Amino acid sequence: MPLSLSPTACDDTPVPYASLALDARLQEGIRDLGFKETRPIQSAVIPLALAGADLIACAQTGTGKTAAFVVPTLQKLLERERSAEAVALQGRKSRVLVLAPTRELAVQIEDEIHGLAYHTTITSAAVYGGVEMGPQERALKAGVDIIVATPGRLIDHMRQENADLGGIELLVLDEADRMMDMGFWPDVRRIIAALPASASGRQTLLFSATMPNEVVKDALEITRDAKYVQIGQRSAPAKSITHRVEQMHSGEKLAWLIEHLRRPEGPVLVFSRTKIGADRLARRLQAAGIKCTALHADRSQDQRRVAMEGFKSGRYKVLVATDIAARGLDIDAIHTVINYEVPDSPDAYVHRVGRTGRADAVGQAITLVAPEERRALAQVANAVGLRLE
Repeated sequence: MPLSLSPTACDDTPVPYASLALDARLQEGIRDLGFKETRPIQSAVIPLALAGADLIACAQTGTGKTAAFVVPTLQKLLERERSAEAVALQGRKSRVLVLAPTRELAVQIEDEIHGLAYHTTITSAAVYGGVEMGPQERALKAGVDIIVATPGRLIDHMRQENADLGGIELLVLDEADRMMDMGFWPDVRRIIAALPASASGRQTLLFSATMPNEVVKDALEITRDAKYVQIGQRSAPAKSITHRVEQMHSGEKLAWLIEHLRRPEGPVLVFSRTKIGADRLARRLQAAGIKCTALHADRSQDQRRVAMEGFKSGRYKVLVATDIAARGLDIDAIHTVINYEVPDSPDAYVHRVGRTGRADAVGQAITLVAPEERRALAQVANAVGLRLE
């Protein structure tokens, strides 16, 4: 039986950031990043978060969830800013923990924190795998104000007693459904068990683009009297995205894709179901003269960084990726997402196509469908309420 959440009545009308009662230093960071007015998820969440409520928030990808929790987090830290004398006497402990499923998303979140907090003394660090632990260990032991971490790497630091989580006042779980899909939930529970109890006043904010029953159940267990905020449908892509299906036999997909990618068009993100398939497809596109690269979990951190930077800069027109890129890949210029194979779940479809149509921009999603994939496509379309062309 589906678990239900009753949305909290809240005003999601956009308002100028300048009209919000925020610290002047935070307002300066907001102006530096070009944020002029709140987006619906931000309008709904910021007042509730500032009031101290636990939150379960559901909104489509690309709708501004990161700023929705970063802005109130920074404001609360600034309101309770500790003096140098207090830090010297009591020591510096981290006060906010943000958990994210992938290193790409962790880096994106920490970048936004850094930009918004630029004119303040608030410190932050991103903690994720694939890189040496030394610099992260030093940051954790120094007691940065905000830790942004992937669960697995944070558990590694906890085992080595590098991370003191006893001062955490605010916990944020971003893309909670993806953490569950990737098998991180046992680690998440271990981390939460090491935090001060909710009864001590710890605030928890949980964000996700989809809200399946499993996430709802666990969200209710780790929050206290949480307010539920829903912007749009619980599992639906942004309305600014058009959806198209191209039906063909599997053996015809490569030729169709090459012909499509030779058209004058902006950056294109192509999703492959497997890591081996992503590498093979990237090589075949390169052999056809198309500038592309691959992104998946088996690539090293440096390889992933080079791929991302090359795609963002325009060196590569095409990024061939597995679902790891469906989270944390925030590039406004992506106009087209192509599913080379039909995704294996409705949530995967929502997150893949959510890489386009961000910030209300127009985007398109094209799915290549072989005869044996038609039933899977029908299940995805029915689940997310799509009428595919």
